[in-house]
Amino acid sequence: MIGFRSKKLPDNHVVAVLGMHRSGTSSLAGCLEDAGVFLGEVAPSNRNNPKGNRENRKIISLHKDLLKSNGGSWDDPPETVLWKKKHKKTRDRIIREFAQHPVWGFKDPRALLALDGWLEALPNLKCVGIFRNPFLVAQSLQRRNEFPLEKALALWLSYNRQLVHHHNRLDFPIVSFDEEADRYIEKVRELTTALDIGLDASRIAFFSPELRHVDIETDDELPEACAALYADLQARAM
Repeated sequence: MIGFRSKKLPDNHVVAVLGMHRSGTSSLAGCLEDAGVFLGEVAPSNRNNPKGNRENRKIISLHKDLLKSNGGSWDDPPETVLWKKKHKKTRDRIIREFAQHPVWGFKDPRALLALDGWLEALPNLKCVGIFRNPFLVAQSLQRRNEFPLEKALALWLSYNRQLVHHHNRLDFPIVSFDEEADRYIEKVRELTTALDIGLDASRIAFFSPELRHVDIETDDELPEACAALYADLQARAM
């Protein structure tokens, strides 16, 4: 039940970056880290992200096991995600490990599927969202995971429906990763300031345009459901 707070958990500011895989979540997390959000130990680089995906290993492990226990995975999202006692214990242990940091956060696209469990322990959780053109996400998944375009677009739809669902409930700021570089950075700085938790937007230097591919390699039209949801997200964006 959202609103229940585990006993004796630290009372500090926590930020969750929400967005579909390959949609700029790493970029947004890196920018927030520049501004003062502590992410813990994250990989500085990997094969798919020159500056690293900014993901905390313990949180990723928790989310993977959580989805598996609900009969799914990141690329086969379960219809519902129920947190077992063992997952809540791991979650609370992670939260306590960050206790000495006044502002900390995490980024993992799976968090879109697992958010209720975090809100249960952190009712004042600050969320920020990011989205990207469905074709660009799908083509990135094709290159990285060799997914058929149809599957990749279906995943985009599933995750971004969750983003809209959470936005309807929590009304957090959302940015588009499709903005021109200068405009994108401007919006991220505005988002950082809007959080009102003492971050320094002037320190943001993580993003560079070469981090993203911007060519849509198809003449196909977006499926109607994807096009409608993409338009909805654009209307919600800062």
